Amino acid sequence: MPACRRHPDPRRRGTVYRSRPRLWGRGRGLAGPPGLIPPGQQPDGRPPAPAGPAPGYDPRSAQPPYAAPGAGPGSHPGPAPRSPGTCPPAAVPGSAPGGPGPGGRFGIRPGGSGPLAGAARRIRWRWVALAVVAVLVVYPLALFAIAWNHLGKVAAMPSGARPAQTPGTTYLVVGSDSRAALTPQERARLGTGQVAGGRTDTLMLLHVPAGGGPTVLVSVPRDSYVSIPGHGKNKINAAYAFGGPQLLVQTVEQATGIRVDAYVETGLLGYADLVDAVGGVTVCVKSPIKDAKAHLDVPAGCQVFDGKAALGYARARYSDPRGDLGRVERQRQVLAAIAGRTLSPSVVLLPWRAFPAASAGGSALTVDDSIGPTDLVGFVLAMRDVAGGGGLSLTVPISNPNLTTPAGSAVQWDATRSRALFADLARDDTEAIRPIAAAQKKATG
Repeated sequence: MPACRRHPDPRRRGTVYRSRPRLWGRGRGLAGPPGLIPPGQQPDGRPPAPAGPAPGYDPRSAQPPYAAPGAGPGSHPGPAPRSPGTCPPAAVPGSAPGGPGPGGRFGIRPGGSGPLAGAARRIRWRWVALAVVAVLVVYPLALFAIAWNHLGKVAAMPSGARPAQTPGTTYLVVGSDSRAALTPQERARLGTGQVAGGRTDTLMLLHVPAGGGPTVLVSVPRDSYVSIPGHGKNKINAAYAFGGPQLLVQTVEQATGIRVDAYVETGLLGYADLVDAVGGVTVCVKSPIKDAKAHLDVPAGCQVFDGKAALGYARARYSDPRGDLGRVERQRQVLAAIAGRTLSPSVVLLPWRAFPAASAGGSALTVDDSIGPTDLVGFVLAMRDVAGGGGLSLTVPISNPNLTTPAGSAVQWDATRSRALFADLARDDTEAIRPIAAAQKKATG
């Protein structure tokens, strides 16, 4: 019978050696751990002892010749010596794969230790790290890329003389009531009517301060009576009809003295589609509203609006005794609810809602062609801040809501208080606006 190629390790109980490394099959495998004694040698490098008792061995002694060096009496002896050519006993059922050795056939020790077990753990943690990176980085970037690629672009910044650059970032937020892009079916579904041309239903200034104060959202009544460059005095929403976004931006800058940094516009259809994409928005109605022209009939109390109801609620004016002033407050309310819902975990963390919302959100917006990704992200985060109650919401101070003019009944600003409001915004001092916002909120209940 040929000599066995496996030899026990005198220092470690149960260790099995092979004459050559094995990999993943018979005759292939991992070499023994470093520091172990190669086959055919004893701890001191001498050739193996012959069969039979070693010279000088005293059976009465507690120190057998195969005990670990330095072990005292009573220590656990190593494996009994075997004659050359003998092999270690077969593996006990239930022991580690590959025999009784501490590493088993593949170097994995019981309890999950060993070189391959450590490598397996490293591989698992690497996949976990990649999954975390995908959730925290790739997923948000994918949502943003979808929204960005669906945006509409327009040249909104006017040429010529403009106010000096002011601290912070000011967005002009516009809701267009143009029906030109709507099909007859969409007009019937949303109840928008057949009005020709395009004006602005919604007009707001969103200011994000650079000095760390609260974000401010200021509603500008669409019937505000102001000077429109090249067109005399008229309602401010007529500027959009006369010269589009550029003339509207120029009119707002001239009336307020604040430089507009970015332009964001949404249309009627995009407004409704975005609400439907996020699964509706929750709106708390102070008193019942029934408005035939807005196709709206809702009770008082908090309720979930779909796209059509949210659009009607924001546009209703004839059923509101406060007219345009009540309308701008509802517009702020709905816009903030949309922003809060769009960025909520119930939308962002669910891909089947998040990706349609990103697509609908991008399609709903038209921005000036100079806006960058950072500006767009700043706009969304600022609207969420207002929706969460961290910002201030108010309307330009009014002195006469029913001013008689050649253009019809219009809204007249309070010259002193509105000038002070715009001066605070131009200085980026949004904390000074807090008392004005609190007074308005108290007055409107």
